[in-house]
Amino acid sequence: MNVKLIVDVSRSLLLARWKQTLVAAIGVTFGITMFITLLSFMSGLNDMLDGLILNRTPHIRLYNEIQASEQQPVDLYPAYKKHHNFVRSIKPKDELLQIHNSAPIIDALKKDSRVFGVAPKITAQVFYNVGSIDLTGVINGIDVEEENRLFFFSTYVTSGNYIDLKNTPNSIVLGKGAAEKMMAAIGDIIQVTTSKGERFQLKVVGYFQSGISEIDKVQSYANLNTAQKLLGESTGYITDIQVKLNDILQAPNMAKEYHDKFNIEAIDIQTANSQFETGSSVRTLISYAVGVTLLIVAGFGIYNILNMMIYEKMDSIAILKATGFSGSDVNKIFITIALSIGIFGGALGLLFGFGLSALIDQIPFNTASLPTVKTYPINYNPRFYMIGGIFSLVTTYMAGYFPSRKASKIDPVVIIRGK
Repeated sequence: MNVKLIVDVSRSLLLARWKQTLVAAIGVTFGITMFITLLSFMSGLNDMLDGLILNRTPHIRLYNEIQASEQQPVDLYPAYKKHHNFVRSIKPKDELLQIHNSAPIIDALKKDSRVFGVAPKITAQVFYNVGSIDLTGVINGIDVEEENRLFFFSTYVTSGNYIDLKNTPNSIVLGKGAAEKMMAAIGDIIQVTTSKGERFQLKVVGYFQSGISEIDKVQSYANLNTAQKLLGESTGYITDIQVKLNDILQAPNMAKEYHDKFNIEAIDIQTANSQFETGSSVRTLISYAVGVTLLIVAGFGIYNILNMMIYEKMDSIAILKATGFSGSDVNKIFITIALSIGIFGGALGLLFGFGLSALIDQIPFNTASLPTVKTYPINYNPRFYMIGGIFSLVTTYMAGYFPSRKASKIDPVVIIRGK
């Protein structure tokens, strides 16, 4: 049968019941619009929450861990080597947190093609001195430029300029919570006491806010040289090596490789944030489930409308078959009608979904805990639009296929005789 003729007949049937056609198209449009909007918003929310943790977390962290020695002196004594020796109250090994040979390790990591960047770090336990009160704190000594390049440090510095941490000697970027407790303004001099009891004065050059208040109450940042002076250590003193990879999925295997290669503790980002990743996956799954449900509901609406259209068009179908249209032609006509509704409704749904997402993206989102987030987060991933477009076609095709089979099997003689 001529394709043009089938298209003309399909168009005539569509326009003859244009209100039903419009309702079906609106159903598809609404389903696709909400599918796109929901996924864009939930994915944007996931990206924002992931950024709070994952953007600040190295893919692999190399460090020395204080732990008891696996071999005690009694195990080394020849007479007891083959015995099961039990030793109570084992104390940790007498060693520093410092990573030995950190410079060669960093050089080796930078030469690894799988590594995107390396940032050394020093973790120093201190007390912030506020009059006669001591507040527990942690000062992280960082390579300012590398920390910003790899972990977006400047994004979380809400007041002051992050580069002042490098250019100003003996300076500190205070956590917002710690600064509020000490009532320390930018430019003030604060005093800290190290775990060895030594006091040190630092100039406040900025505030840091991660979005996690418990961290911001204790955590602050200084450059590497300041942290080394604070601890009274040499310029080679490093407690952590932060590694960022080109492919985050390689982190678990590479962490094991670095542990064996450098004889140092290594933890990957998946292990360190397993619970957080699980929550993110569940939220994404829920978003897809709700979106797909909307599309399926729209598909049932189209199915019902086409079913009613076939029932009302029994006479027309009988005439078509009596004039030479085969069951296959009738099948193609109603599938064409369904796909037309799907294409038209789906295209409008994608357009409205993008528009609604863009509108949400402009709504102010102001909260003290997330100062870097100005509007509601939206992810404009093209994959969402591709899935929505394909699903609208598949849903409407299936919604039209079953009624079209019913129409193709109608016996025109029975219909005409009944009239």
